Amino acid sequence: MSKKIVMTPEDIQRTLARVAHEILEQNKTFDRLVLVGIRTRGAPLAERLAVNIASFEQAKIPVGALDINLYRDDFPSPDRQSMVHHADIPADISGKSIVLVDDVLYTGRSTRAAMDALIDLGRPDSIQLAVLIDRGHREMPIRPDYIGKNVPSSKHEEIKVQLVETDGLDEVAIVRQDTDKLSEPEEVISRKRSYYASSK
Repeated sequence: MSKKIVMTPEDIQRTLARVAHEILEQNKTFDRLVLVGIRTRGAPLAERLAVNIASFEQAKIPVGALDINLYRDDFPSPDRQSMVHHADIPADISGKSIVLVDDVLYTGRSTRAAMDALIDLGRPDSIQLAVLIDRGHREMPIRPDYIGKNVPSSKHEEIKVQLVETDGLDEVAIVRQDTDKLSEPEEVISRKRSYYASSK
């Protein structure tokens, strides 16, 4: 197993500051803005974005957390009425502009589950998506509005996000499991990384 660091604590700090500025530019008024982090690591990222926004504009944005486990499409369907209690959102989301926050965007299924959960809680005016890492391999037509970093990866690689709040340190790494059969040749992955680096 090999590990490659792709974001240091300083990288994460700078990236979240940039994403906070982008959220402010996209949302001209803040009175209807609510940040909702997808547990586990999306929640502290949402809190950090709110702190950045407050430092830039002296605007206090409500921040919530959402547990999507019961909404996953690989989980047996429970009673819908019991599912909405797995949210900690300090505001009515009806008529609000919601920014969903997650650490890694992969297939898009977690984002779809989070949107289902939000709709059960109310009817927001809009739902935007902010992710620290977009690693590709989408299985659903979902595209983030705010991206911290594009990290092209093989399906045999893991993007491991660690945060001080949950893991005791800030770091993003690519962890590769040793395997003889790769779904993508190494040269294809290398070309993808070169493309994303040149498009920044």
